[in-house]
Amino acid sequence: MFTQNDLQTLQAKGITEADACKQLHRFKSGFPYLRLLGSATVGHGIARLTDDQRRAAADRWHRYLADGGKACKFVPASGAASRMFKSLFAYLDGPDGAPQPGSDAAEVIDRIHDFAFFPELDSLCTGLYGAGVDLLAADGRYKDIIAAIITGSGLNYGQLPKGLLQFHSYPDGPHTPVDEQIAEGAATAVAPGGTLMLHFTVSPAHRALFEKKLAEAIPAAQRKYGITIDVSMSEQQSATDTIAANPDGSPFRQPDGSLLFRPGGHGALIRNLNDIDSAVVFIKNIDNVVPDHFRDTTVEWKQILAGHMILTHDRIAHYLHTLDAGNSTPEQLREMIAFLHDELNVRDPRMKVLSDADLEMFIRAKLDRPLRVCGMVVNEGEPGGGPFITENPDGSSSPQILESHQIDTSEPNYREMLAKATHFNPVDLVCYIHDPDGKPYDLPSFVDQATGFISRKSSQGHELLALELPGLWNGAMSDWNTVFVEVPAATFNPVKTVNDLLRPTHQPAR
Repeated sequence: MFTQNDLQTLQAKGITEADACKQLHRFKSGFPYLRLLGSATVGHGIARLTDDQRRAAADRWHRYLADGGKACKFVPASGAASRMFKSLFAYLDGPDGAPQPGSDAAEVIDRIHDFAFFPELDSLCTGLYGAGVDLLAADGRYKDIIAAIITGSGLNYGQLPKGLLQFHSYPDGPHTPVDEQIAEGAATAVAPGGTLMLHFTVSPAHRALFEKKLAEAIPAAQRKYGITIDVSMSEQQSATDTIAANPDGSPFRQPDGSLLFRPGGHGALIRNLNDIDSAVVFIKNIDNVVPDHFRDTTVEWKQILAGHMILTHDRIAHYLHTLDAGNSTPEQLREMIAFLHDELNVRDPRMKVLSDADLEMFIRAKLDRPLRVCGMVVNEGEPGGGPFITENPDGSSSPQILESHQIDTSEPNYREMLAKATHFNPVDLVCYIHDPDGKPYDLPSFVDQATGFISRKSSQGHELLALELPGLWNGAMSDWNTVFVEVPAATFNPVKTVNDLLRPTHQPAR
């Protein structure tokens, strides 16, 4: 199947021949749908914390930091902003001179002064066209304005990474998502001694741009917040690229005969996360940010989620140390089982028939895993995966975050579960990735490899199949302990399209 050149290419990328063969086999076998037991709802997989629970969680987080605990803020930031401007590209390439009333492009033109990037755009238009934005609009030169936003001759926002776009207006100038992520970290994750650990995953094409931005932003932020910022970056590892295939499942070859590889999707970042030197890691998408005057709710719930996770980890550590000591009493085992059921939502019919010795082994296996607490927002039509209770390959059931491609929508029962789902995943996670003795878990070993998916792409006009690895907060964390906590919608403010920047939560204080 592979030539000597192929094998050399695989070796250079860090992919074994066996793994490449497994990937090609997946194109023929496909991926199984997950077995759903129900959508997670409040009281059935999603916790709605009381006032007392929220206070206790926030207090525990403050104690964790005061006791010398450290945390890292992990921000996936490798995506380009091209999809954010999809509607503007469509207008620019279309036949209409003026945007259709009510369209995204029309709203952008009508409210052009409300964008943080307006001053730079106005100056750039003057240089490009000899007239500012307002004069261009008065002359009906709408496409010139849009072109100046998204093309390489202008701001080039259609090709830049989303993290570096000007999102929010401040008296001291516009702020990017990078600036806002730093501000959020400064309010939630500064360790004793005043150090904030911050990590961005970036694409190789944009690394230099991020380095330039951070070289400017970090010194200013350190002065503003009176802290030290330990910032690092990583790229998706080449060993996580996946081999492309022809529609018949054979290796896709480029005109020169070489194999074609594609990035494995955000699930590849589990290896980047595995390299983080911190027990506690916050994960949040780069575009889910707010300006200063809206940040209080976000900060409050960030601390609540983190503290709830530490409280949960405290109990896990206690139970594991109890098991280590030996001679666990039946009462202690029953308490552990209740914790698995009620707090971690892990169930397994085998627990009823196991001997005490086997039960101890089972409980240990379920407790001794990475832990994540995930914020869940009431579904109001926003995009995003959802929380479900699923049956695992070993017969147990547990909470999982699923995307639509993992669900067999031809099954009426599953369609009903989707229709009745009350919450979705805003990607607001707090993770504990060390064991109770402080040893890092090997995160790739907790991935469910059967939860990837296959997509159809093309290269130079030829159809191909592409393999997406299990998603970072989907299958890549499938074998983690998972806790879902309801969080307010005010904590979720993503910018998926440029028009989202016109929402009140992204506008200056009035």
